[in-house]
Amino acid sequence: MRNKDNFAFFILTNGRPDNVRTYGSLRRSGYTGKVFFIVDNEDPTADEYRKNFGPENVIVFDKAAIAKTFDEADTIKDRRSIVYARNASFGIAKELGLDYFCQLDDDYTNFSYRYIRGDIVTSHTIRNFNDVIPVMLDLLEDTGALTVAFSQGGDHFGGLEGNISKVYKRKAMNSFFVRTDRPINFVGRINEDVNAYVVDGARGELFFTVMNIQLSQVATQKSSGGMTENYLDSGTYLKSFFTVMMAPSCVRIRLMGRTDMRLHHSIQWNKAVPKIISDQYRKP
Repeated sequence: MRNKDNFAFFILTNGRPDNVRTYGSLRRSGYTGKVFFIVDNEDPTADEYRKNFGPENVIVFDKAAIAKTFDEADTIKDRRSIVYARNASFGIAKELGLDYFCQLDDDYTNFSYRYIRGDIVTSHTIRNFNDVIPVMLDLLEDTGALTVAFSQGGDHFGGLEGNISKVYKRKAMNSFFVRTDRPINFVGRINEDVNAYVVDGARGELFFTVMNIQLSQVATQKSSGGMTENYLDSGTYLKSFFTVMMAPSCVRIRLMGRTDMRLHHSIQWNKAVPKIISDQYRKP
């Protein structure tokens, strides 16, 4: 298994120094390693983060400087987005001397194993998180993936008839296990995670979601701070169109939901990424 000594979790956070749920969830799950809080220099609560978590654990980056290093994909001067922290994290990890790290949002309430027992889908909360990390890093290295991620609740819709029987999905959102020397190209002010796995996925990079480990988080737009105000301002309509703009050949907008319908992106995977096929089909 990969050595986890040169690994740390990065919690990307803004405006929630007294409500970083992810930190408590990590510790309750048995994680005893390094955690850094990535905060931008435009956050007026940065000193409160230092007070709460220790100045040595809070890394502040220059948001305007990072904005010049990637394509924001619009001309709006609103930087209430996690994409800046995502892109800044690789330089921070290098300065800290880390070989690997994992980006997390700040609003996770639980980490759990998901599995099939008999004819039901069940779960239990992770209590040995230190043992999970080297397994995820092994998967990252052995597959050559750009990143591997935990699943989310929506990935498991359908129960036994849905996605639970899959080992992986070819996407990554919310949690990103990465190598410091292999940065992800996060682009677009909003929907940056989907933009990344669609744009880089089309170029042959591998993104994997591990289905049998799930994170749970507060519902979008239900907690103040972070990106909540941004979503309340523009909703999922504008958010989804960033990915359409990035890859119009394979992404479109459709209605999603059962009762409270909303517009959301829809990826046509047969047109989005190269296929991985067995060697038995190789031409002589």
